[in-house]
Amino acid sequence: MGTSDSPALDAPILRVSAGTGREDAEAVLDGARDVAETVAVVDVGPVGIEGLTPLVAVTDDGTTAFHANCTPEHARTLAESLSDGTVVEEDAHAVVSHGEGQTTLPTPEDGPLSVGRRDVLERCGWVDPTTAAGYEEFVATEATDAPEAVISQVETIGLLGRGRGDARMDEPVAEEWRTARDTDGEPVVVVNVGEIDNTNDTDRTLLDADPIAVLDGATAVAKAVGAEDIIAYFPESAVGTRERVREAMNAFMDTDAAADVTIRTATGPDMYMAAEPTMALEALEGNDRLEARLRPPSPGEHGLYGRPTVIHTPRTFAQVRRILRSPDAFDSEDADPGTRLVTVTGDVTAPATIELPTGGSLETVREAVSLDSQFKMACIGGQFGGVTRSLDQTPSAPALTGAHLGTDGVVELFDQSRCPVATAGTRARFAEEENCGRCVPCREGSKQLTNLLRDVYSGEFKDDMLRELARTMRDTSICHFGRTASRPVTTAMDEFEPEFHAHAEGRCPSGTCEEIQ
Repeated sequence: MGTSDSPALDAPILRVSAGTGREDAEAVLDGARDVAETVAVVDVGPVGIEGLTPLVAVTDDGTTAFHANCTPEHARTLAESLSDGTVVEEDAHAVVSHGEGQTTLPTPEDGPLSVGRRDVLERCGWVDPTTAAGYEEFVATEATDAPEAVISQVETIGLLGRGRGDARMDEPVAEEWRTARDTDGEPVVVVNVGEIDNTNDTDRTLLDADPIAVLDGATAVAKAVGAEDIIAYFPESAVGTRERVREAMNAFMDTDAAADVTIRTATGPDMYMAAEPTMALEALEGNDRLEARLRPPSPGEHGLYGRPTVIHTPRTFAQVRRILRSPDAFDSEDADPGTRLVTVTGDVTAPATIELPTGGSLETVREAVSLDSQFKMACIGGQFGGVTRSLDQTPSAPALTGAHLGTDGVVELFDQSRCPVATAGTRARFAEEENCGRCVPCREGSKQLTNLLRDVYSGEFKDDMLRELARTMRDTSICHFGRTASRPVTTAMDEFEPEFHAHAEGRCPSGTCEEIQ
């Protein structure tokens, strides 16, 4: 009978890759374990390419064969053959040769698994995410002896925070660490996993496949700022991911790297706004009504229960770990050092989460997915990302911001059936329904934004009024939500102004807006 215990990396092993809570993957695991006698069968979490899931990797003697969309029956066949010393290559998605004892996912030369880089994703889909076995070193161990070196190293590189749940989104993170360290009180570190946007799988992929890398990075930061408490904050619905992190947490706490820190999980409401950093802190404090906090003071000065607080996304902590392990892989002259995780979704056959160098091109994402039909436009940056006709853009934060696009790690590809006016309207309505209600520019501005877009369908396209409203929301809202809520509207107007005029005349060029047909 196969086992989920961590085998030797050079032993015959069958890896099953999928996210938590996948019944089809559980069936594949059970199918392989039913017949495996001399090989290990391990759940290794997602590789990020949904179109290949469940993905089975069969490894022996320096060869790995990847079998995509594997069924329980096929998994049994693969396990039986591997027990007999054979790696089945027939009908495999890809076959890769590599050294024995491979510690990171070996990637084929082509196909979706080859797209982009695998730096922070290097272990995803290859290691058992619930055990610390196989880690050669933990950066948190080094941070115990040299906490200032951690801050200095990250400061020298100039790492920017990743994702809307990061208190230093697209800003240097080390500055906030120094603030938290030097402020009176007991510092606390929060791993913000509050994202519930189902288009964004970046953090979920990391935590389902390599949670210990995130915990290691968070612990190194905790030791750098003098914090003994680390909290991983999840939405209530993230049951599978939370349980996986707890398993990994138990394994990590048994290592020397976790000495002198306490790590625990906590949950908050399944609300889009609850991932905003200060609202995540409000949720952790148990407040029934979540509202964005005024900044300054930053969480580093006054955070959870008034304590100095460092709050980052899993993506940021994973980048921290990589910097401390491989500083030479980062260019301190780069405006956005490191890589960016991106979930590619929209009108695609299946989404994919890939890793891109910040100096690369977003055009690369097309290679990881199959678009349902001819490409028309993209929304880059999540719910309140920017609408564009072109992917000819680097994924670095300064470049995306300069192009009025978003940096939240989502690229939605839309085909010719999509209407930019309807897309903008849907997101304006989302802003109206999901904002916290604290500040007038966001609360009232999102209502007016929605109404002005409804007026387009009634024959009035008030271009100047829409743009002035968007400017006011952008410049005067308290938090990132209100500052970006109008971006889908203004960028859609910039790229597809003729379609707005057509709607005002009673026509939808895409043929999708029934109310004006």
